[in-house]
Amino acid sequence: MPVRATFAPTTDPPDADLTAALAAARSCTVCAAHLPLGPRPVVQASQQARIAIVGQAPGARVHASGRPFDDPSGDRLRSWLGVGRDAFYDPARFAIVPMGFCYPGTDPRGGDRPPRPECAPLWHARIRAHLPKLELTLLVGSYAQAFYLGPRRARTLTGTVAAWRAYLPRFLPTPHPSWRNTAWLKRHPWFEAEVVPALQARVRALAEPAG
Repeated sequence: MPVRATFAPTTDPPDADLTAALAAARSCTVCAAHLPLGPRPVVQASQQARIAIVGQAPGARVHASGRPFDDPSGDRLRSWLGVGRDAFYDPARFAIVPMGFCYPGTDPRGGDRPPRPECAPLWHARIRAHLPKLELTLLVGSYAQAFYLGPRRARTLTGTVAAWRAYLPRFLPTPHPSWRNTAWLKRHPWFEAEVVPALQARVRALAEPAG
């Protein structure tokens, strides 16, 4: 299924501050008719955050808990980052702003449906406008990479991740940490041998709240 490269500013009026932007996002019902479990936007952010994580969309477990990456994918992602749950869920350290804020439902072919295409163009620019200290955005999976890198990304996710140095210091692309990508990780051991240590070093330098 194709992914969109549409990192365009919203046409809505600017939010007064991050609190207003997050409140508006968390009350959003734009996609309600397409969400089998109804809207429950999951997003975290603080003006102090220097790292943003852009994933795909919440799964069913995250929809139930209301905490981003509160599932085995999150365990693997935290391992890649080299952080525990307390640091990960501290919005002063990590802004977590997925491509879709709500659980999109299950794809009949397996896995979850793609993030709703309305979400990121509507909310990302509005939220990021109030994150002045961001220095690194982790692009987790092909949807995030298409949206933020556009024509700069390679033809495949593997090619984009392999070229990770080309996107630094602003972005760092990774595969999605889903169990479905375990085979990909086995076929591409260079990711955990080369990219993960570099990512952890960058996280150590940035994950303390900015003063």
